[in-house]
Amino acid sequence: MAKTAARQITGGYLNVNKGAGLTSMDVLRRIKRITGQQKVGHAGTLDPDATGVLPVAIGKATKFVDHVMHGRKRYSMTVRLGSATDTYDASGEVTASSDASSITEADVAEKLPDFTGELTQIPPMYSAIKRNGTPLYKLARQGVEVEREPRAVSVYELKMRGWSHPDFDLEIECGSGFYARSLAHDLGEALGTHAHLLSLVRTRVGEFLIDDAVTLEALQAAADRDEWEEQVMPIDAVLRHLPPISLNPLTGDQFRHGHPARATPQEVEASRVTPGALVRIYDSEGVLIATATYDPSGPWWKPDKVIAPA
Repeated sequence: MAKTAARQITGGYLNVNKGAGLTSMDVLRRIKRITGQQKVGHAGTLDPDATGVLPVAIGKATKFVDHVMHGRKRYSMTVRLGSATDTYDASGEVTASSDASSITEADVAEKLPDFTGELTQIPPMYSAIKRNGTPLYKLARQGVEVEREPRAVSVYELKMRGWSHPDFDLEIECGSGFYARSLAHDLGEALGTHAHLLSLVRTRVGEFLIDDAVTLEALQAAADRDEWEEQVMPIDAVLRHLPPISLNPLTGDQFRHGHPARATPQEVEASRVTPGALVRIYDSEGVLIATATYDPSGPWWKPDKVIAPA
């Protein structure tokens, strides 16, 4: 007897605790097999050796992954002094070594403020950034190194959490586009020695916390009990920083089909929006319809990303 096709849910997010040795795409393939969902996507790549929080969007939630990817992230990382690698982490080949025995905890702590705030960072060659359509890591595997443009990154907090020479532990809160591997490499150079990333755990991505994350093994067990959907967070879980607006049945139906809705003075005052600001739009039954921008010329709520009718 043919297997019945899995019911496709409207959408939502899984907070996955990725294990070591899996690429982010490996995780998506596993989730497709476990849940039977056809449309899935992740909100921020984790290196294969890294572990921790990997937000996964399902169905119509994929429309809103930018709200996750551009959010703040927290990492716990361990750096090893005395050697540099071509990947900037422990999976790479050692490219240089030096005697780091004289480096102290105080030496490292003194350098941390230099890596806090608004910075520029050169991404590693072993990264998914593309050059003329080709990921840099593919060029690196061919022995090709190209000049990389410095990227603006934000580091909101950087703290020492442990010291056991030649290793030390850091906790970091940063914005999107930040490479922990580059931080480890650059710290080594700033200390007059070499260093690479030994291990990395992502503990938070926006609303997604590691304490609430589910492993693939636990997700499989839930699926075997036909309970995996209990792990799904609603689509608007990543939109709670946006003011909510509720529409009446007629206006809500029109909005679902791409038509703007009149913004009342009461809604504008309550949401405290400025021109061009985003809000989240709900129908009269409290179901998320879309995100919208505020246009004071009407004034209007103008559709931004709409969840199409089922």
